[in-house]
Order: sequence, then C-alpha cells, then structure tokens
Amino acid sequence: MKVGIIGASFARAAYLPALRHVAGAEVVAIASGRLSSARAAAEEFGVPHAYDDWQDMLDRHAFDLVCIATPTVLHAPQALAAIAKGAHVICEKPTAMDAAEAKAMWVAAEAAGRVHMIDHELRFNPNRARIATMIADGDLGTIRHVNIANIGNSWADPAGRPKGDWWSDAAQGGGRLGANGSHQVDMLRFWLGEVALVTGAAPVMVPARLDKATGQGWTATADDVAYFTLNMASGALAQVFMSGVAAHNIGNLTQVFGSKGTITLDNADEKLWFAKAGQGFEEITVDDPNARLPGLNKGIWNVSVVALIQEAAAAIREGRPPARGATFRDGYLNQRVLDAVRLSGAQGRSVSPEDIHA
Repeated sequence: MKVGIIGASFARAAYLPALRHVAGAEVVAIASGRLSSARAAAEEFGVPHAYDDWQDMLDRHAFDLVCIATPTVLHAPQALAAIAKGAHVICEKPTAMDAAEAKAMWVAAEAAGRVHMIDHELRFNPNRARIATMIADGDLGTIRHVNIANIGNSWADPAGRPKGDWWSDAAQGGGRLGANGSHQVDMLRFWLGEVALVTGAAPVMVPARLDKATGQGWTATADDVAYFTLNMASGALAQVFMSGVAAHNIGNLTQVFGSKGTITLDNADEKLWFAKAGQGFEEITVDDPNARLPGLNKGIWNVSVVALIQEAAAAIREGRPPARGATFRDGYLNQRVLDAVRLSGAQGRSVSPEDIHA
C-alpha cells in the first residue's frame, strides 16, 4: 500500500509512527509547506521523497492512500485532488471550511469508490468505545444529559503565539470550535445519534495579540472559546464548553448521565468510572494494547490513530467501506453542527443542522 502524506507536523507525531504498525504500508512521499519540515520528517522515518508542493507530489506518484494533516482551508482541495488521482483518503479534522466543502468531499469519494475517513481517532479509543457500547446496551438507561468541559491555557498569553499562526486565523479554518469542537460533536454523535437543534457561539476572547518573537502586534480572528448545547434527536441534552484562554489547564472532563447510571472520564488520568443509580463509582477503565507498541508518542491521540489507519488499510485491501470510524459522511454531518454553532452565535437563535444547506 503506497502512502503519501500532506503536512509534516502531526504526521511526525502520529501518522508516521502509526504507519510502522500497519501491515504492507509503505510511505513513499511527504509534502509540507516548508521543504525543511518535509525533509526532516522524511529523514527521520526513511521516506524517500520530500516536497514543498503537494500538487507536485500527487502528480509524481501513484498513491493507494493519502493522509492529509494540513490547515483546514486546504482539506477540501487536497482531498478532492487525491481522490481524482485515484487515492483513498484519511483527512484531519475539522473536515472542511464549511458543510458545502465537506459534502463535496463525501460525494467525490463515494462516486470514485474510494475509502474515506476523518481522523476522529477517539472512536478507536477503548474507553470511549466502551461508553458507546454501554449506552447502546442500556447499561445507563435513557441518556438524559452529557456535560463536556475542555479548558486549557495554551492560547491564554497574548504574547504566546506567533503572528500568522493559522490556528488563530479564521480565513484558514483555525479556532477552538474546529480544533476541539469537531471531536466533541463526533463523539456525541457516535454515542447518541444525530443532532436535532444547536444553540451556541464561538467568540474571540483575546483578539489583541503580540508576536512571541518580535513583539509585533497582530489580531486573532479565530475563536479561542466555543460553547454549545445540542438537543439530540434521542431527546438527550449535551452541553460542551471549550476554552484555550483560561489561566490554568484543567483538561477534558466528560460526564454522561442516564436514568440508570452515570459515567465520568477525565483525560488527566484517562480513567473511566461508572456508578449505577444509588451506588458508588467503580473504575471500569479499558486498557489499549496499542499503547505498548514501540515507537509511538504518548497520549490517546497518537495511540488511537494506529487502529484508525489499520482499519482504513483493511478496508482498502478488502475492497469495502470502513466497518468503524468516522467517514466523510460523518465529517459532513459534524460540519453541519459546527456551522450551526457559528450561525447560532451570529443570529442569537437556535439552529437546526437541517437548515445548513450545502
């Protein structure tokens, strides 16, 4: 399986180490906006070709699989180009700049008969997969509400980020809603089904910034806080609050409340706790055997991507759709929710994802 990668940063952290544990995978080339980054990743992982032009890379090689880990604004054009060249595609989140782009990616991949996945790797995390199973099996009874808080300080210092940082540039698809909110929406859909109504917003709390190296002033245009309430079609309520501008890093806390029990999961220790109604909490953490594979970077994101790419590779070999994981269809449905959050904040009203036209 000939693999090409576009984007070097997350590739070095996760994709390239993971691909060493995918049977038959051979990374042929990597492209990055900076040739030095592509060459550094290629040298570290023994990739024979490095490019600073992703289109040139696609033109020069025939890939079975292309993995995309670039700023959001590039996802749709790169995915569509890779599909047109005959490749299967794994794309980073958020899927695209908006639901229209996400739908175009999904339609193109389906028309070409290509395997397509969005890197929502936490669907492959054993603890989160166990939550999905317990909900489906009725262990928690009827799910009434879910609370998720993701609080960090990585964007808190106005002088902590470089000028032109794409994560703070709305025109490039940066912002907390896409970076983390896309994962939260996908996980809620994975657990609870589709979203009926969205109320929320994605403001910029600290727009005035200083370049950390030069002290030059610049303005952040992408959200550093995002929050939303989802009325799920099942009747459950889900509340999500995310911030990158807190004074302290609190991490990610998930609480699932059902009529028969409660689940909590804190990424500080990645321990899963369950309590039946009227009883105390007991630990039910599930071990991830992939965490013991050699050469992986630590953390659930870097570990969970192994199983995701293994499933994509199996689907490609067997000529079938992925049996699990988020496809471009999921990416489109997730993107509708993200677009609805922004529209809700702009218009001060609740929005149905069905009203987001692509």
